[in-house]
Amino acid sequence: MPTTPTKVRIDSDVKKQATALFAKLGLDMSSAVNLFLHQCILRGGLPFAVEMPQQYNEETIAAMNEFYAMKAHPEQHKRYSSFGDAVNDDSENDGQ
Repeated sequence: MPTTPTKVRIDSDVKKQATALFAKLGLDMSSAVNLFLHQCILRGGLPFAVEMPQQYNEETIAAMNEFYAMKAHPEQHKRYSSFGDAVNDDSENDGQ
């Protein structure tokens, strides 16, 4: 199949990262771009959703930060052998 040279302007850092990723996958840049274009044609559009990243509210961010802190220092937190034990533990509910 005949090929056509194509020029594309890419941020140099993005190109370095993509080239390294493609190399790990056994692809060169040309093969990866061709694969992407074939997928676009097969799907009749982009082969992935294009959307804004999820914006989390303060409560969700606080919960995620608490999880990461607990994960980093599990020895500082109480452990339970089952979900039922955690639900039935009144020690953190101030007698409620």
